[in-house]
Amino acid sequence: VQLQASGGGLVQAGGSLRLSCAASGRAFSKYFMGWFRQPPGKEREFVAGISWSGGGPVYADSVKGRFVVSSDIVKNTVYLQMSSLKPEDTAVYYCAADSRPMGTTVTTGRINYWGQGTQVTVSS
Repeated sequence: VQLQASGGGLVQAGGSLRLSCAASGRAFSKYFMGWFRQPPGKEREFVAGISWSGGGPVYADSVKGRFVVSSDIVKNTVYLQMSSLKPEDTAVYYCAADSRPMGTTVTTGRINYWGQGTQVTVSS
């Protein structure tokens, strides 16, 4: 499975961005998808997870109500719509694929596949 993330950039606090993650490869649709982020100097953390059927979206408490994760099996793409962005959302964002559903307690060590990361910077 190959994952290609895009859509990051610089945005002012309160603004919005949409990240995309294009998936390819054998049997990618059998995997559960997720977004993680790694703020400067911190560990990578879970942001949101979803299945290709669109079921079971799960969010970290820090983004609940502001971010929306969605999947489009026809386009082989998972999205992360980010709104009401805050400076503390600044991070490198990674998409991920795993054979098991990803929830708020998922550990990065078990993830099967990672995308290359896209930088999101929120200015105050």
